[in-house]
Amino acid sequence: MKTESHGLVELTDQNFQDIKNQNGVLLVELGAEWCGPCKMMAPIMQELARDYQGLATIAELDVDMNPETTVAFGVRGVPTLLVFKDGELVQRFSGATNKRILSQTLNGLVNVTDTAF
Repeated sequence: MKTESHGLVELTDQNFQDIKNQNGVLLVELGAEWCGPCKMMAPIMQELARDYQGLATIAELDVDMNPETTVAFGVRGVPTLLVFKDGELVQRFSGATNKRILSQTLNGLVNVTDTAF
């Protein structure tokens, strides 16, 4: 079952496939506690979770605690951001990514055309 921290869904190797395969849009940050750029991404991910509440699922997955998912997606560095639509990977970002780029990506997938994000 998904749990939330600061508005973000916490993913694990155990629940990743179930959440990923739901209809809709999913943005996942694969990161780690020790990762400086991941810490920089934390407020952006929290803002996106608030901004897209009811439109998309915004989630995080700790690569150290969840090696199966990390290996399955060939994550070589953190943060890595994966965007899924209806269970299919549609976009991948490596490294810290600004909110504007992530919002533009999400807007295109959730069919938001007029937004203040």
